[in-house]
Amino acid sequence: MKTLLNRLYSDYLMPSRLPEYEALLVRAGQCGYRQLSVRDFHHAVRPEAALPTRVLVHRHDIDSDLRTARKMFALETKHGVRASYYFRLSTLDYGFMRDIEAAGSEASYHYEEVATYAKRHRMRRGDEVRARFPEIRELFVRNFMRIGEHLGTPMTTVASHGDFANRRLKVINHELLSDSELRRRCGIECESYDADLLRHFDVYISDRPHPVYYYPLSPFDALNRYERVCFLTHPVQWETNWLENTRCNVVRLAEEVVWHT
Repeated sequence: MKTLLNRLYSDYLMPSRLPEYEALLVRAGQCGYRQLSVRDFHHAVRPEAALPTRVLVHRHDIDSDLRTARKMFALETKHGVRASYYFRLSTLDYGFMRDIEAAGSEASYHYEEVATYAKRHRMRRGDEVRARFPEIRELFVRNFMRIGEHLGTPMTTVASHGDFANRRLKVINHELLSDSELRRRCGIECESYDADLLRHFDVYISDRPHPVYYYPLSPFDALNRYERVCFLTHPVQWETNWLENTRCNVVRLAEEVVWHT
């Protein structure tokens, strides 16, 4: 019951946390952190590059709620902050994505072909899914290329989406990009979960639903304690959006019902 009440509060009653997000942007700047996108950071950690001493990398996974994503982008633009925005097929907004790129931030793909394929074909075993990786990789390439053509700018980093199907099957979307030829075909330089990228961070923080909010610690507590910080956020955790949250809950429930039938 407590879990349900927390979910209802998060989805429908929680006051906007955007003032808290803006306060973080301001505080990080005051503490001397350069606030970068994943793409900027990936370029900065190359051997020939000079990485700033203090860095806060902003990664936004746009699972849903474009309205709040736009508000977060407006705050970042106001304070001269760069960030990465990763869009699912269901949240693509090319006008917004072009605005992000024009501001010097990054708009790219939050991919989930493994989970999508498994659900569509009602697969229940991880080995079944992995056996179809060649076909799933081609699906990824088609989606990635189509997005790039519409966007009009190269996408050089991507981020894997996590779905309940991935957890049940114990197969993550990131496994698709273990194929170096796939990366070469698409021009992908980095996946946001690549070990070679993550090893450069001192701490990796993700937002969480009410009442936890952050894991493993608050980004405010990380400032002045860690030099290189990655902060993963989801717009849905920062402001309630009744219509969007209801739509997502209905879709999730329907997928669960189909999964068990």
